[in-house]
Amino acid sequence: MNTNLFEGRLVRLTAEDPNILAEAFARWGRNSTFSRLLDSDPSRLWSEKKNKEWFEKGLDKDSTTPFFSIRSIADDKLIGFIGAWGLSWQHGDTFFAIGIGEEDFWGKGYGTEALQLFLGYTFREMNLRRVSLNVFGYNPRAVRSYEKCGFKIEGRVRQAILKEGERWDVIYMGILREEWEQLSLMEAT
Repeated sequence: MNTNLFEGRLVRLTAEDPNILAEAFARWGRNSTFSRLLDSDPSRLWSEKKNKEWFEKGLDKDSTTPFFSIRSIADDKLIGFIGAWGLSWQHGDTFFAIGIGEEDFWGKGYGTEALQLFLGYTFREMNLRRVSLNVFGYNPRAVRSYEKCGFKIEGRVRQAILKEGERWDVIYMGILREEWEQLSLMEAT
């Protein structure tokens, strides 16, 4: 059994000071590609102060909802975040969001490993039944990463997003605890 819930080969999940998060999110938000991959709303710029207020308000609101920073093991660099939202204890379900803000770390397995750690946390520690997400049709790299972690496409809302004059689907994906456990067993052997 992996006794370190928060550390893999490439990344570790950490708690972060809101000041550090605010600076990173303000910087990452200036990258319009990152903003478009993260959010279907029009891209907007937030100052460090605005980001800090948002983090302090959100992180204080519900301390039972996990939110982690993602740091690279090699140089301890803050590269992204992962967290739950819409947590339902009654149903054992949550949605999650992930973002790798440092473009040099895109497409190299950092996000996939962070998600694998997060799934271990949600299923082992939080005892959840399922984890859900939505992803935009213009982000096939993310879809591949989610499928690699065991997520299945459960549906789509066709042409729900307009980006740069083109219509895109919103894809809904999910993974059940037993699917994750089976995948974990296969990877361990």
